[in-house]
Amino acid sequence: MVQLPLPGHIQEKAIIEAISPEKDVDGFHPINIGRMMTGQDAFLPCTPYGVMVMLEYIDYDLEGKHVVIVGRSNIVGKPAGQLFLNANATVTYCHSRTKDLAYYTKQADVVVAAVGKRDTITSDHIKEGAIVIDVGMNRNDEGKLCGDVAFDEVKNKASYITPVPKGVGPMTITMLMKNTVKSAQKALEQNKQALKS
Repeated sequence: MVQLPLPGHIQEKAIIEAISPEKDVDGFHPINIGRMMTGQDAFLPCTPYGVMVMLEYIDYDLEGKHVVIVGRSNIVGKPAGQLFLNANATVTYCHSRTKDLAYYTKQADVVVAAVGKRDTITSDHIKEGAIVIDVGMNRNDEGKLCGDVAFDEVKNKASYITPVPKGVGPMTITMLMKNTVKSAQKALEQNKQALKS
């Protein structure tokens, strides 16, 4: 398992591609990303996977809903968008250079904040009753962990909102464990098949 980001002198692409796709429990290998894109069985990237499980838990039907993702990283933003597309949502990607961010986020039924800048999403950025999922990891002026969403300002306008810390982070770890169990089960099944033949 590779802990990203890597130091600048190490080529991330080469390291990720050196991992067997069958053991890629982070869901970062291009083969798993390709399988996810085409709706095949794959190890899903853990943070976006955790976000989807959270929405399943509240029985939120994504079909036809508008999801705005603020962030375009290979770890969260891009794969999250694909998972939402796979669930028949309409997806809009925004990022740090999007002009008039609030124009897009105010239209969203679900906002996923993963841009890496605190207080990017305020109450002026969302419509009443939107679901707000904060994947950001920043520090406030006191040095405490905070997300991309101005939580205290947004919480009364959102129907659901995730805190930072203790929001999406524990789900990421849970999905990593789920992928690890899935990998072990697949390996066990392959070993059983090999013994039969």
